[in-house]
Amino acid sequence: MWIRSFWFIALDRDFNLRRIERYLTLVWESGARPVILLNKADLCDEPQARALDVEVVASGVPVHLQSAINGEGLEALERYLRRGQTAALLGSSGVGKSTLINRLAGRELQRVQEINVAADRGRHTTSSRQLILLPAGGVLIDTPGMRELQLWGSAGSLPRAFEDIAALAAGCRFRDCQHRAEPGCAVQQALQEGIIDPDRWENYLKLEKELHYLALKQDARARLAEQNKWKKIIKEQKRNKKGF
Repeated sequence: MWIRSFWFIALDRDFNLRRIERYLTLVWESGARPVILLNKADLCDEPQARALDVEVVASGVPVHLQSAINGEGLEALERYLRRGQTAALLGSSGVGKSTLINRLAGRELQRVQEINVAADRGRHTTSSRQLILLPAGGVLIDTPGMRELQLWGSAGSLPRAFEDIAALAAGCRFRDCQHRAEPGCAVQQALQEGIIDPDRWENYLKLEKELHYLALKQDARARLAEQNKWKKIIKEQKRNKKGF
């Protein structure tokens, strides 16, 4: 059974397309299936326009508008939280996760705190992960509010989070095209024609570089672990020889 990953975003203060792209890269690498929840739709002047913006960068990923405070749009989550299904709830502090949990559970399980207006950020209500059994039989994993999203894994998750760029790259003249100044580059042509948002492309390059660095770092650790293992084996062999 797949685990759903709910990314909870407040439209009044937490909306950031580049952060959503980072989240999708992280979730696809984990093996979970992402769902994006746009909360506080009642406090946004153009919630439908925001939802369309998200759908553009999150191709094929379910995007739901809602308001946890008044219950608007929560019925759309029922199909993800039936008996035998599990979902993890992620998001920044103050986006309304505790209010959502109380709504879904049908009772007050989480303490709700006000937003720190002066600092423009929420206070941490949840300080540890919690498993919550919902009335419909599903399980919701609540997590502490996140200040930042650290990537892990490899660049193999990028094509899932950036399907439009991956599809264009498949049309480049050269299979090993780096999408810089090579002739016949479909990605660069799409950038010139305005098909790809330049900010989205820059974020793609940033995440690609970050994942490449992580891969090199992990390889270095693996090599060091292998070296230490063989050092111990050789040391043990020398000790055994002396014993004869």
